[in-house]
Amino acid sequence: MTKPRVSDLTRRDFVRLSSLTAGAAVLASTGTPRVFGANAGSDKIRVGVIGCGGRGSGAAKNCLDSSPGVEIVAVGDLFEQQAVKARDRFKVSAEKTFWGFDAYQKVLGADVNYVILAAPPGFRPSHFAAAVAAGKHIFMEKPVAVDPVGARAVMATAKIADEKNLCIVAGTQRRHQASYIETMKRIQDGALGELTGGQCYWNGDGIWFREKTGWLADVSDFEWQCWNWYHWDWLSGDQIVEQHIHNIDVMNWAFGGPPEKFYGMGGRQNRGSIPGNIWDHFSVEMDYANGARVSSSCRHAAKTSTRIGERVVGTKGVAIPNNATITGANPFTYAGPNVDPMVQEHANLITNIRANTRINEAVRVAESTLTAIGGRIAAYTGREISWKWLMEGSKLDIFPANPGPGAGVYGAVPIPGANPLV
Repeated sequence: MTKPRVSDLTRRDFVRLSSLTAGAAVLASTGTPRVFGANAGSDKIRVGVIGCGGRGSGAAKNCLDSSPGVEIVAVGDLFEQQAVKARDRFKVSAEKTFWGFDAYQKVLGADVNYVILAAPPGFRPSHFAAAVAAGKHIFMEKPVAVDPVGARAVMATAKIADEKNLCIVAGTQRRHQASYIETMKRIQDGALGELTGGQCYWNGDGIWFREKTGWLADVSDFEWQCWNWYHWDWLSGDQIVEQHIHNIDVMNWAFGGPPEKFYGMGGRQNRGSIPGNIWDHFSVEMDYANGARVSSSCRHAAKTSTRIGERVVGTKGVAIPNNATITGANPFTYAGPNVDPMVQEHANLITNIRANTRINEAVRVAESTLTAIGGRIAAYTGREISWKWLMEGSKLDIFPANPGPGAGVYGAVPIPGANPLV
């Protein structure tokens, strides 16, 4: 895989990494012994939560359930009621409960050594850069960017995390699920022979939407959009990035890295008059380095059949990773235990922190995020694109440079053929 060089990064990459030194941005791991960072001399995991919505609060609970000696000590969210709800749920002091666009900075300034990053995905590159600069171990939810500039910024920050000997785990929990791990081991050991193709899906019903009424009538359009973050590509990345990344990540896992080419289509026909510029269905072909072609599809449509999972095809058989089965010359069905992977991923992160061993999933999740973004760009534009162009050519940067209260960012619904390739 082509790695980002300093010369490949745009000015905006460095704006997002402004709290970090440019020299550190190009340093790989030196192999120096790990220092326990902010947690030196103590086994206590003091957690700060940035983004206290359903996933952020859920991740905080998963973290508490995963290991002994864990305490939520600071919470922050854009919205006061979200922060207060988390404060009450996790018994955090009022002095360490923060809200507003600078809440993440205040959480990082609290006495924490482990942070959960769960604000809307568009914020992830800047929050990740700030958390690494502050020397925190990090659990960050997927996806980690909404555009190629953001994904490349995360890759650059990941190098700095290595230099600082920080542990990073991402919310692609299938990578921590025993049934997936055992199935993937067999695929990688040749149980399917040469991989020739596959399919992956996230086809489900609709999603939530919050009208600008009640207390929301008093907030700015920008803040209201953040409350409805899923419905704009600059906040969520669209469904293919926000949800379907899980299945796309599994395909990258099976094939040993991201695809080389993307071709796709899709549109918006089921969202009616609901505001937003995201689509509700995608169909994307991804061509991997060995010549195999994988079909990816995702959809939001009420009263339709749900299909969420993956299928990997080889010369000797077929694997269904979500069912942990392989059929063909080397049949396999996983029959072991399955700890909740959303708990296990925190347990694995904490184990590495306490053992002074390294785990850094940031580049891997950034690659899968960028894979999903590549499928979205190919569909939005109607153009075939390459991984090389995503890494070295694309200047697409859709997240606002200075997010804050004020006017909304209302991009048009993308139209293939009319949407430019940037």
